Amino acid sequence: MPLLLALGLILIVFVVTAVIVPFAIVFRYRFGTKRRRARMWVATLNVFSLAGSAAIYSLTAALTGRWVPDALSYALAGLAAGGVLGLLGLALSRWERERDALYYTPSRLLVLAISIVVTARLAYGLWRASTAWRSTGGAELWVAEAGIGGSIAAGAVVVGYYLVYWAGVRSRAARALRD
Repeated sequence: MPLLLALGLILIVFVVTAVIVPFAIVFRYRFGTKRRRARMWVATLNVFSLAGSAAIYSLTAALTGRWVPDALSYALAGLAAGGVLGLLGLALSRWERERDALYYTPSRLLVLAISIVVTARLAYGLWRASTAWRSTGGAELWVAEAGIGGSIAAGAVVVGYYLVYWAGVRSRAARALRD
């Protein structure tokens, strides 16, 4: 009886997650494209938080390298690609200087592209993991064949993008305060 209860609970968690994730992606896109005021303290907090996240992410990828070949390489490449996208995002954002503050609107196309990449990578990762599980027959081989390195890179792209983007917002907000 407790086993059936546990299996039922796991099934409920999977169903709820499957329902919530699409809504979360849509809300993330909507929030990511809103016009916002460039606040120095928010940008500073985000830069430090994301720098810590990038460090922990890289450390975790290095530790994961024991089971997933080239995990650290994938993470560092993803962080670099995300950094380049962050610079592109800063260039494509609309910046408005008003009497009281600096406002910015992130590029809808870039936020949509990043959202689609993350969503596609999640879907592909689930499909590839299930396919690898059936074809390998062993948990140790499955980890290497499941494409986890690509998922690590996709996550790192997001961290790198937001780290560089917020550093740019902070820089522009500081410049606006000086002027």
